[in-house]
Amino acid sequence: MEYRLTDFLPTTKKELELRGWDELDVILFSADAYVDHPSFGAAVIGRTLEAAGYRVAIVPQPDWHGDYRDFKKLGRPRLFFGVAPGCMDSMVNKYTAARRLRSEDAYSPDGRHDMRPEYPTIVYTKILKQLYPDVPVILGGIEASLRRVTHYDYWQDCLRPCILCDSGADMITYGMGEKPTLELARRFSEQKNIPHDIPQTVYLAREEDIPGGIGKNDIVLHSHEECLRNKRAQAENFRHIEEQSNMMHAQRLLQEVGGRMVVVNPPFPPMTTAELDASFDLPYTRQPHPKYKGKRIPAYEMIKFSVNIHRGCFGGCAFCTISAHQGKFITCRSKESILREVKQVIQMPDFKGNLSDLGGPSANMYGMAGRNKNACEKCRRPSCIHPQICLNLNTDHSKLLDIYRSVDALPGIKHSYIGSGVRYDLLLYKSKDEAANRAAVEYTRELITRHVSGRLKVAPEHTSERVLHLMRKPSFQQFYEFKRLFDRINREEGLRQQIIPYFISSHPGCQEEDMAELAVITKGLDFHLEQVQDFTPTPMTVATETWYTGYDPYTLEPVFSAKSPKDKLAQRQYFFWYKPEERRNIEQSLRRIGRTDLIKRLYDNTKSLTSYPLPFTSHEYNRAKPHAKDKEPREEKRGRNRRHK
Repeated sequence: MEYRLTDFLPTTKKELELRGWDELDVILFSADAYVDHPSFGAAVIGRTLEAAGYRVAIVPQPDWHGDYRDFKKLGRPRLFFGVAPGCMDSMVNKYTAARRLRSEDAYSPDGRHDMRPEYPTIVYTKILKQLYPDVPVILGGIEASLRRVTHYDYWQDCLRPCILCDSGADMITYGMGEKPTLELARRFSEQKNIPHDIPQTVYLAREEDIPGGIGKNDIVLHSHEECLRNKRAQAENFRHIEEQSNMMHAQRLLQEVGGRMVVVNPPFPPMTTAELDASFDLPYTRQPHPKYKGKRIPAYEMIKFSVNIHRGCFGGCAFCTISAHQGKFITCRSKESILREVKQVIQMPDFKGNLSDLGGPSANMYGMAGRNKNACEKCRRPSCIHPQICLNLNTDHSKLLDIYRSVDALPGIKHSYIGSGVRYDLLLYKSKDEAANRAAVEYTRELITRHVSGRLKVAPEHTSERVLHLMRKPSFQQFYEFKRLFDRINREEGLRQQIIPYFISSHPGCQEEDMAELAVITKGLDFHLEQVQDFTPTPMTVATETWYTGYDPYTLEPVFSAKSPKDKLAQRQYFFWYKPEERRNIEQSLRRIGRTDLIKRLYDNTKSLTSYPLPFTSHEYNRAKPHAKDKEPREEKRGRNRRHK
């Protein structure tokens, strides 16, 4: 289908004129290229405001140098500026775990990495406040959402206060922003003052100006200044922050910083199915703006033939930001809404019949919720499946199977692949509901036989039970069980498919010895690991707070973390034990930590590299080489997959 320029939200003065507009209500500034697709936050917020009758424009990737012409070109909005700097935290987007500049920016045309500044939330806001000091600036997107209170910044290696302090913005809408942004627009239309009672917003105020004062139900966190002095105080804060991010009925959080209070209003209730359908059913073109014609936007290429079927994730993995941003409660799209979007994809001119992903933040949580809603409303657990699966959780995969089969029955669909991460602990779980257990068995076989494109990616993350507990991941024994099941179904169906496991090194609690044992265990499973990453501390995860403070926020027990480049490399090298250039260092490391017993298990009866080089046959080399499509480091790939979930 050919789209006209006016089918997109306007980005220039000329596009305003084509619509006959001489004034805008809201102008959104985004550090990503403008892709009019429900996986891209600026498009979602823009389309949501448009559907409510507001005149809205997007300025994608404005030039922050020179005379600031991109910030002036559309003039002054009637209501407010919105700064939504991208689908990823800008520093994760720009830098690797080793703080090296990435080779490309997935959200920029042709992958250019000079199209966004570091911390665009701060840079854009300061420019807007300089040019239009009286116009409110509202922050949204993951960068601001996860920096809403005192947080550790890995790239500056220090604690930073709420991002409102550094940027000078007026308010944050955190999490998925449709509801708070719409309410803000409505209230700004009625009044000029900054409203302080809207759920899911953050603002700065003097204590005497807080509506209702500090009440008995409010949680007062340790001040920013106290956290600077005392890392344990920062760890204690985080437990409250995470719990309240994942509660159905949360309490208000307050934190003093520089003589003022950061006020975090509780979130809106999770969206209903009808509300989520309405968001996905907005008139997206599903295309990059015509200004990018002939240019490749890597993140768009990755998801252009994918469909997101739900929001939220109750996994609560220690290193993941999804629940902090989307919450743990699952909101599902209706089957009708999903099928409408799939039919749109089918009509795309270059679609060949294969959906790249029919999933969500996790592949197989669709339709799952607590049986007793009253229990869920009181629950403080950040995860519904760790340390064990909640007895109240309905793990029935029947609704998801119905979605898969309904999509596959559409004319024009050859295959619907599942590219999102599969929680195998949900597949293996034996509940008291025999119908749910039968559905899990049926789903597992259908997943493996019909929805895997040769390589199923799963995320055990580690092999050490102690480290897995800190990660909030299931026992590695469950991975063994799932792999046996996967291999058996492949044999029975005459398939030759692979499991591609994801692993992390240098996670809090992980020691060199744990990585050495990981190498031996994965060797025993005949894996030459490809999808691996070094732990990257990102704002508002329990793993980051543990890494920075040295304490588990829930137990306040001390936890070791590898921090220096030398210590991190010492762990990471074990992923690549099969490479001849790594063997000498690995043997030296094993001697140093007193685990010489593992040398023989890792290298069989071959002689030590201190004697002569290890022969490496062409067959072994081909096995060790990453496949062409997996050459990109996993840390970069995985971060992008999270951008739209």
